[in-house]
Amino acid sequence: MPADKTFDTVSEFADELLRLRIERDKTVSAVKLAGRKRFSLTRAERAAVLLKAGARCHICGGLIAGVEWEADHVFAHSGGGSHSVDNYLPAHSLCNNYRWHYGAEEFQWILKLGVWLRTQIEQRTPAGKVAGEQFIAHERRRATRRRPSKSV
Repeated sequence: MPADKTFDTVSEFADELLRLRIERDKTVSAVKLAGRKRFSLTRAERAAVLLKAGARCHICGGLIAGVEWEADHVFAHSGGGSHSVDNYLPAHSLCNNYRWHYGAEEFQWILKLGVWLRTQIEQRTPAGKVAGEQFIAHERRRATRRRPSKSV
């Protein structure tokens, strides 16, 4: 389902986002209870995954050549997606990390919010100023916890 609803109040919107989170958490829990295990792809399988998208991240479209990347499940493993090469596409580690376990509708809301908020920050609206300041502070805290990147 696309993220195309409209809401009369922030509370209604927050309730919808919470509903999507609860739905996602239930799916992830069910997969864990089923005992589904992750496994590593072989070098040949990773090469095939990389070629499928022309060595580009399927989330942002950026080049992957020479940088750390992950084989991302198209249909999330946490949601029951398979471990076949057909269900993987290459993604930057950062992009894959932010995509996380989100379902299609929840991820669409995240993208819409992100684009809207970026515009608010760029246009220096009051909402953009507050959110931008909070985001910068959050990123500074996060940077202090970051591990050095692995070599490729």
